[in-house]
Amino acid sequence: MKWSYTPEIKGVSFKVDLQELVDLCLPSCSFLATRETFCVVNSILKERLLLLLAWTGKYVFWNVYGDCDNFGMLTGHTNAITDMHFSTDGTVLYTASADKTVMCWDTTSGTRVKKLKGHSSFVNCVHSARRGPSLVVSGGDDCTVLIWDVRKKRPATTLQNTFQVTAVTFNDTSEQVISGGIDNDMKVWDLRKNGLLYRMRGHNDTVTGLSLSPDGSYVLSNAMDNTVRIWDVRPFAPQERCVKIFQGHQHNFENILLRCSWSPDGRRVAAGSSDRHAYIWDTTTRHILYKLPGHNGSVNTVEFHPKEPIIMSVSNDKQIFIGEIE
Repeated sequence: MKWSYTPEIKGVSFKVDLQELVDLCLPSCSFLATRETFCVVNSILKERLLLLLAWTGKYVFWNVYGDCDNFGMLTGHTNAITDMHFSTDGTVLYTASADKTVMCWDTTSGTRVKKLKGHSSFVNCVHSARRGPSLVVSGGDDCTVLIWDVRKKRPATTLQNTFQVTAVTFNDTSEQVISGGIDNDMKVWDLRKNGLLYRMRGHNDTVTGLSLSPDGSYVLSNAMDNTVRIWDVRPFAPQERCVKIFQGHQHNFENILLRCSWSPDGRRVAAGSSDRHAYIWDTTTRHILYKLPGHNGSVNTVEFHPKEPIIMSVSNDKQIFIGEIE
């Protein structure tokens, strides 16, 4: 059955009844933005699902349980927002932008609590540490990976790369940072020694997205070679750390940084695709579980809800779809 989309919606005045969600034949919600949509994240905060949309310098919060109301719009960046992530507890939002800055936002009050300056070119990616000190990592076109202590305005550590950095994440203990870039390699940096620990090779084109598994043992990567891969980042893992390869999705000449994500239980992974579909794979069999149509442009991000069997997809067609998976 076709997963068709609802008509374009310029306001959000409808309700979502989770009891009525039975499959992905039809998205439960569709949101329309005014410009191309690059990224979306979700988090549980005060028992609400927060949907956040980014376009040039602006991002919007929606409540998609009950009345789908827009309860906040934040502005501050002066150029496109390229990446964003909530803190583990959902109280802080970290955003990266082409305006060369990283910003930290209090999601309760909607106020900016920190503006981090240190990159000399576009910031392509940002991520916060799962545990330990309040650390944030960012990577940019200036070929650097910057580690930030959010209590300070200047970077705590600068890791110099040779090529532009397009994706970053911490390992589970926050003692290492994994980065990917246009040199196709993934690098693991030791923050205790502030140096390169090892490389992971296998992709044949730019790495566009990274995501740490829920248990912290593996990292998921998406790349322009049209593969999504799982890598073993545990200590003392075999030298060949690539353990699984997923195929089916596509990148194209637009060179958009298509991201990737894990389901909360680690049984599924997801990625966007330039063929206008959202892809979800089974991590055990590596089979495609869902190839979801409906968007009219490249699907940039697919995110799993942290508690419910719900996914969100965001596209260049200015729409965000929300639907349930089994």
